Amino acid sequence: MRLLVIHKRQKKDKQKNKQKGVALILVLWVTVLLTVIASSFALSARVEGIQAKMVFDTTRARYLAEAGLHRAVYELRNPDPEARWVADGRIYKMEFADAEIEIQITDETGKIDINLASDELLVGLFASLGMSDEDAMMLTERVIDWRDNDNIKGLDGAEDEDYEAAGYKYGAKDALFDTVPEIQQVMGVTYEMYKKLEPAITVFSGSRNINIAYAPLQALMALEGVEREDAQQFIEERELVETGDEMPILANGQAAVARGGGVAFSIKAKATLSNKHWASLDATIRLGGTVNGRPFRIVRWRDNEHL
Repeated sequence: MRLLVIHKRQKKDKQKNKQKGVALILVLWVTVLLTVIASSFALSARVEGIQAKMVFDTTRARYLAEAGLHRAVYELRNPDPEARWVADGRIYKMEFADAEIEIQITDETGKIDINLASDELLVGLFASLGMSDEDAMMLTERVIDWRDNDNIKGLDGAEDEDYEAAGYKYGAKDALFDTVPEIQQVMGVTYEMYKKLEPAITVFSGSRNINIAYAPLQALMALEGVEREDAQQFIEERELVETGDEMPILANGQAAVARGGGVAFSIKAKATLSNKHWASLDATIRLGGTVNGRPFRIVRWRDNEHL
């Protein structure tokens, strides 16, 4: 009898120990689960905090870059010609709100207007990419066929039937270019070509020629008798010229017009914060009052292409 009681007691103790073991395992699993959940919340909160900081920095840098654009307009309208910023592509730097802002201004008269440029200038532009004279002439003819208002095909040009035969879903526009990127729609002009040509071309100059006092490298290379080294040397010498001094002479003998220029300007502004986060914008503005009383009008805008 006594042995039976002892056996039952041992059996109950084993059952209790087994229940305690299950309870311990359950507590451990719950603890691990809560730890994972808490860690997930902590990680999520950290990521959201970082994202919020990045958004804040991006927004702040973006408005600082816009402040750089307004500073550029202010300097372009400076009544003192000796203090006025020169719109030949040189970089100006300023410190503002714990950030460094780089500003680059180019007078559109220094660029090649693809709506008005002469045949010779367009041929030189395409030839500056390293292609043969025949290919440069062909692309020039196609640009002219795109922008003219007739359907008469140039010698090596392209009209509607040529675009259709090549598989394009559109034909020659037979009207002026509305934007610079539109040149990519001309048969034979690739994106790689466009990226090289873009800094040198415009639709806002209103001139058949370029003002070499403000012309960028690729535009200078479009001129007959000017190689890359010649253009680079001319730009270096041009940036050393003080107001009132004579401008350097280009390798082909062409002299720059002393600080003339137009009313349309391309402005690039890049704002870099102290933590190295940055934002940039690239706009074209036209000086002159607007109906809203602003001293300039934006005709092209592009920002934060790196994002």
